[in-house]
Amino acid sequence: MDAYEDFNRTVQLLGALALYADLPDADEEFVAVTGAAVAASLPRRVLPPLPTDYDPTDGPEYPDCSGEGS
Repeated sequence: MDAYEDFNRTVQLLGALALYADLPDADEEFVAVTGAAVAASLPRRVLPPLPTDYDPTDGPEYPDCSGEGS
């Protein structure tokens, strides 16, 4: 398995774990421990680093899609 396939499989495992975590009877301790262990196997530099002047709060205002708004 090459690095790309390994990365892809790891991301798929994290996605499956996220779906499992949403189940009513999911074992929260299993999700926490397994998620941390699987995420730790991801390479540290998947994306280029953010610029030093990057501000995550600077950008367009998006409508509230949570269903909790007015």
